[in-house]
Amino acid sequence: MTGDPSAEPRPRPRSLDPHELGFTPQKSVPWLAPLLLLSTGLRTLLATLFGAYLDKRELQNALPSDIHHQPGTDGELWFDYVADLGDGFDATYSMAYLVAAPQLTVHGHELPRGQLLVLGGDQVYPTASREAYENRFRGPYKAALPVAPTQRPPTMYALPGNHDWYDGLTAFLRVFVRMETGSVGGWRTEQSRSYFAVELPGNWWLFAIDEQFGSYLDDPQVRYFEQAAQRLGPQHRVLLAAPSPGWVKADEEPQAYETISFFVRKVLDPTGAQVKVMLAGDLHHYARYHGAKRELITCGGGGAYLAATHTLPEEITVPPPEAIRPRPTTTRPYRLAATFPTIARSRRYAWEVFGRLPWRNPGFLTMLGVLHTMLMLSLSELVAGRSVGQGQRLFSIPAAIMVVLWCVGAYLFAKPPAMGGRRLLKHTVLGLSHGLAHVALGLAGALVWVRLPFVHWVWPLPAVSAFVLYLPILGVLSGLLVALYLLVASLFKVNLNELFAGQGIEDSKSFLRLHIARDGTLTIYPIAVDKICRKWTPRPDDPADRPWLAPAEPLTVRLAEPPIVLTP
Repeated sequence: MTGDPSAEPRPRPRSLDPHELGFTPQKSVPWLAPLLLLSTGLRTLLATLFGAYLDKRELQNALPSDIHHQPGTDGELWFDYVADLGDGFDATYSMAYLVAAPQLTVHGHELPRGQLLVLGGDQVYPTASREAYENRFRGPYKAALPVAPTQRPPTMYALPGNHDWYDGLTAFLRVFVRMETGSVGGWRTEQSRSYFAVELPGNWWLFAIDEQFGSYLDDPQVRYFEQAAQRLGPQHRVLLAAPSPGWVKADEEPQAYETISFFVRKVLDPTGAQVKVMLAGDLHHYARYHGAKRELITCGGGGAYLAATHTLPEEITVPPPEAIRPRPTTTRPYRLAATFPTIARSRRYAWEVFGRLPWRNPGFLTMLGVLHTMLMLSLSELVAGRSVGQGQRLFSIPAAIMVVLWCVGAYLFAKPPAMGGRRLLKHTVLGLSHGLAHVALGLAGALVWVRLPFVHWVWPLPAVSAFVLYLPILGVLSGLLVALYLLVASLFKVNLNELFAGQGIEDSKSFLRLHIARDGTLTIYPIAVDKICRKWTPRPDDPADRPWLAPAEPLTVRLAEPPIVLTP
């Protein structure tokens, strides 16, 4: 693994032309596009089925087991945490621009640029590849900080999320894991594996674990962290970064916290060190749960579509009792202390699905329109009471196929869990009800269609007229029906991700700026961005370390909540 081509000198661009930028700015991912749904689903299935056989974490045992040290300056350190970032250019670059700024002034606090940047996962969407990393992550971040500042260059560490894993971690390792120091723009990349331990000032440590789809921790990784933990004692405090907030997901899936729980019991508890903060992305919002001895923070606002906060549980128990029955341990209650966006704003976002989903997913509406036209044509034959040469019939094979297709498709869209019980029943009822609602819409369309003159034309003119006239109308109506289903299903915590992914909300972004003072006090500043920038101005004559593009419209920041202060 040799030098990074993005580190080579490049003239500052005078326009947003990809040839001048060296990368192609991307639009946000259309998550409900039919081909994307199919390809992402297949990649997810293959990664899940064969992930254990292609697990590159085991191969990393041959790489250096470096334990890193970030001394800071005069005993203090500023550093940033940002996750879920490699999506559309406007959102990703807005956050990169702020992270790279020499200083941010937020509510009277002067916050200098971080000397360390931690990427919490999902550096690229929808699936990992060399081209995707270049266009959706490395290009925007190089544009934000083209070259290192004159003082000591900031360091970048990255943790892989599930989207980074969809190619078996191949592209991720090429970007971040190097035998020698590489770079992403002005940031140095020093990690030698997909997980890392970093010694920080003030008796603080950062441990970042790679779960590989939440499956388990491989033996080489456990041995790496056990080696690092030999330096820890009761006086040390730990920030534990994970790809996914298992403490929240365990409210629905108790096993989601198992990997984190195992790591704490196996590696950290024997040292006497205290895990004061747990960090994760994956859920694209900011949320903090407060406990007597620990803060649990989700901050996945680096650029991907916004996720709901109004459905988060008000209180959680960590570890969840259901997940620890084989091994008794201490459980502690945590309460939801803050969110961004606020719960009220998140609810409004949910209701705005009717205005966003149909118009932001033309491919999805086209697919719905085609399927509804086929459903209507098959049902109209029964409604009209005529079948070629056979008079009235109460059964039609094409109609039966389309009804089954809609019901099965809607059932699968509801993502029924493998396990039985109430969760399976809930998903099944909602999914089948959604499918039957579409069948009812198709039946209503058939009742209207058979009364129109088109049905008496010579075949294939009735079908052609249906696809020309009926398809656009039903594409929109069925899209609104899907929006209604998603809103209702979200009340039962079903298809929550699709409710917000279908809207593709790029605003309400967030990241963390953290400060370790000389006395060991850790202060966490949750940076909130209510509105991203969507217009950029090239700055070809600015100094080499200044961003290539500057906001052409206001890009303001504020605190999502007052600073969180953890004293020694």
